Amino acid sequence: MARIKLDMPDNYIFSTELPVRISDINYGGHLSNDAMLSIVHEARIRFLSHYHYGELDIEGLGIIMTDSAIVYKAEGFHGDQLQIDIALADINKYGFDFFYLITNKKTAVEVAHAKTGVVFFDYDKRSVTAVPEAFINKVIRDA
Repeated sequence: MARIKLDMPDNYIFSTELPVRISDINYGGHLSNDAMLSIVHEARIRFLSHYHYGELDIEGLGIIMTDSAIVYKAEGFHGDQLQIDIALADINKYGFDFFYLITNKKTAVEVAHAKTGVVFFDYDKRSVTAVPEAFINKVIRDA
């Protein structure tokens, strides 16, 4: 069976920590796949907030997810503290990819690699739009 492979970046520009909650655990007794997508969503919100943005207010525009991929490396369990490191890559006229390196804070074991692609979106016009220059100057130049 072919597996998804994510080529993870070498440099990360933001880090946050989140606990694995009991509601994140599935019937197998470990971190569930749907919870992992929720965890990277929370990390993305924290990243944007760090720059005083929100998903619906980045220089007057929003972002919309175009794709997502998660490669599981190890189990996560209730009570684990996860460190989520974020990088930006594949920057183009309309958007970029968020990369997430999810690690067990205590053991340093990689739990997952994830990527979410986003484009800038004008929710009033319901259309994709170019990345705002102010966002490029404030955030992407750091990447």
